[in-house]
Amino acid sequence: MTLEEFQNELRLGIPDPLPEPQPYDPTVNHAPKRKDILTPAEKKLAIRNALRYFPAKHHKMLAKEFADELQKYGRIYMYRLRPTYKMYARPIDEYPAKCRQAAAIMLMIQNNLDPAVAQHPHELITYGGNGAVFQNWAQYRLVMKYLSEMTDEQTLVMYSGHPMGLYPSHKEAPRVVVTNGMMIPNYSKPDDWERYNALGVTQYGQMTAGSYMYIGPQGIVHGTTITVLNAARKLGGGTAGKLFITAGLGGMSGAQPKAGDIAGVVSITAEINPAATQKRFEQGWVDEVHANLDELFAAVNKSIEKKEARSYAYQGNVVDLWEYCAEKGIKVDLGSDQTSLHNPWAGGYYPVGISFEDAKVMMAEQPELFKEKVQESLRRHVAAVNKLTAKGMYFFDYGNAFLLESSRAGADIWNADHTAFRYPSYVQDIMGPMCFDYGFGPFRWVCTSGKPEDLDKSDHIAMSVLEEIASHSPAEIQQQMRDNIQWIRGAKEKHLVVGSQARILYADCEGRTKIAAAFNEAIRKGEISAPIVLGRDHHDVSGTDSPFRETSNIYDGSNRTADMAVQNVIGDSFRGATWVSIHNGGGVGWGEVMNGGFGMVLDGSEACGRRLRLMLHWDVNNGISRRSWARNEGAMFAIKRAMDICPELKVTMPNLVDESVLDEVASLLTTTVK
Repeated sequence: MTLEEFQNELRLGIPDPLPEPQPYDPTVNHAPKRKDILTPAEKKLAIRNALRYFPAKHHKMLAKEFADELQKYGRIYMYRLRPTYKMYARPIDEYPAKCRQAAAIMLMIQNNLDPAVAQHPHELITYGGNGAVFQNWAQYRLVMKYLSEMTDEQTLVMYSGHPMGLYPSHKEAPRVVVTNGMMIPNYSKPDDWERYNALGVTQYGQMTAGSYMYIGPQGIVHGTTITVLNAARKLGGGTAGKLFITAGLGGMSGAQPKAGDIAGVVSITAEINPAATQKRFEQGWVDEVHANLDELFAAVNKSIEKKEARSYAYQGNVVDLWEYCAEKGIKVDLGSDQTSLHNPWAGGYYPVGISFEDAKVMMAEQPELFKEKVQESLRRHVAAVNKLTAKGMYFFDYGNAFLLESSRAGADIWNADHTAFRYPSYVQDIMGPMCFDYGFGPFRWVCTSGKPEDLDKSDHIAMSVLEEIASHSPAEIQQQMRDNIQWIRGAKEKHLVVGSQARILYADCEGRTKIAAAFNEAIRKGEISAPIVLGRDHHDVSGTDSPFRETSNIYDGSNRTADMAVQNVIGDSFRGATWVSIHNGGGVGWGEVMNGGFGMVLDGSEACGRRLRLMLHWDVNNGISRRSWARNEGAMFAIKRAMDICPELKVTMPNLVDESVLDEVASLLTTTVK
C-alpha cells in the first residue's frame, strides 16, 4: 500500500462498499471468548446497537455476521473492518491531518494497536486482558476519519471508544476528551462490565490503553525496576544473587524479567499462555524459558551462585511454581504477582491443574465452575506464599488485585486481627512513601518523527536536566534522583523501545517541567526534528484514586474517594493538555479505581511553553496536596517546598494532633459497630 492509499483509507472512515470479510488469523494472540451473559433480548439489542454504524442496505448481511461474532466470541468486534495496512506508529508527517495535534493522536492510537505492542491486537486490546482502545473496528475507522478532518478549533468527544463527534471549541481546548467506563456507581461490578461491554455501550480502558498513551512494556519496566530495587533494599545487602519470583508475561507484566535484569536480581516469571511467553522471549525480554521445574531450578541455582542478573520464564501455572518452592524449601528473597487479577473471570488468572486451552473452554462454557477453580487456586497460591514468607521472603502485591481477590476467595491473606492484609501493596510500602509523596512518578514522552536519533537527543537532554537538578536537590529526594539519572544514562543500551520511539523515567514537578521546557526549546531550534508527545501513566502522584494501589498509603479514610483523579483531569483540560481521559477501572479492576491521564504535544511554540508549565505544575501538585492533607510526611515536605518555589501556590496544610488528646476522649466515644 502506498502512502497516498494509506492516507486515503484513514480519511474514508467506514468504507462503502464494505470490505470483504477477513479470515480469522490463528497465529495472532486473540482475546478469550467472553462470558455469555446477555439475555436473548439483550443480544438483539447488542446487534441493533452495532448496526447503527452502517446504512440500512447493509443491515441484513451484517446482522448475521455480528450475531455469529457475538455467539463465538461474546463480543462484536466487526472483524470485517479491520484494516489490511500494517498497524504501527508512523512518522507524524505521514498522517493526513489539518491539525498537527490530531496527527500526533493518530500516531499514538496506532501504536496502541501495533501487534508488537498490543496483547490482543485484532480485538483492539492493548494490555491487561481487557484494556481496550476501542470496542470495535468501526469506531477505530470513524475516529481516524474525524482526526483527519479536525481543525485546531474543534474537540473530538469519546464515549468509551465511541466517537460522539467533533464539536466547536478553541485552540487552547483539548483536541480530544476521553471517558471510559463511566458508570452509575451501583452498576460497576465485574458482571456489569461483561454485560454493558457486550451491549456495545461501554468499555474497560485500563489506564493507558483507552487513553492512547501506552508505550509497550517499557512503560512499566522502570517502575518495576524501582520497586524491585527498593524491595531488595528493605532486605539489605544489594540485589546480586537475590531470587525474585512473580507471574505474568502478557501486556504490562511482560516487563518483569527485563526489570529484574536491570535491577540485578535472578528472576523467575511464570506464564500460562505459551504465545505470551514466546513473544517476550523473541523480543529479548526474558533470557531463558523452561517448562520443567527441576531443570528450571538447576539453571536458576547456577545464576544465584554466580550472582549474575538473569531472567527465567516458567512455562506453566504460577501455583505449581510456588508450591514447588514451598515443598522443596527453596530460599526466595522477593515475591510478587502480576497476573491480571483485576479481570479474574475473563482470562486474567488461570486455575492450576487445568490446561490453558481447557481452561479457556471452561471460562466460556462453565463460568461458575471456572470461578470456583480460580478461587481454589488462589487459596493454594496464598498458602504456598505464606510458607515462604514465614522463612524470610518479602512479598508485595503489585497492584493487580491479588490481595483483594485472594481475600474474596477465602485465602489466608489477612493479618492476625483481620483488620488488614498481611502483605503490603507495593505503593503502600514502596512507591507511595518513596516516590508519589514527593511528586515522583512515571513521566514519558514519544518522538513523533520516529527517528532513533531524536530519542537519543531527548535522552541526553533529560539526563542533563536531572543532573543539574540533582546538584542542588534536598537530601530527601537524592536517592530518587540517583536512580533516575542512572536509568536514563543507560536507557539506550537496555533496548527498551517496542513500537514508538518512546522513553519513560520517574520525575517530580521540577524535573518534568524543566525536561519538557528543554524539549520544546530543542524542537524550536530544530535540534529535535518533529513534535514530542508528553504523557504519563495514570499510575501516578495525582492520576489515580485506588485504595488497593495508588492511594493505599492514604490513612485518613479518604482512600476510597475519587476527588483527586477527577479534579486532575478537569484541571489538566483547561491548563493546556492536548487530550485528557478519565476511566473507571485500571490495574485493580472495574469499580475499584478511578484514573485519568493526559497527552500534550510539544511543538516548539511559545504558547506550548506556557501551557506545559501551567499543566505539569497542577498535574503533580494536585496529588501532593491531597497526600499532604492526609498527613503523609513526605508530601507535607514536598508541598511546602513547592509553595516556597511558587508564591502563587497556596495549599491548606494539616495541623497534627497529639495522640494523647485523642486517648483522653476515647472513653467518651461509644459505638454499636463491631
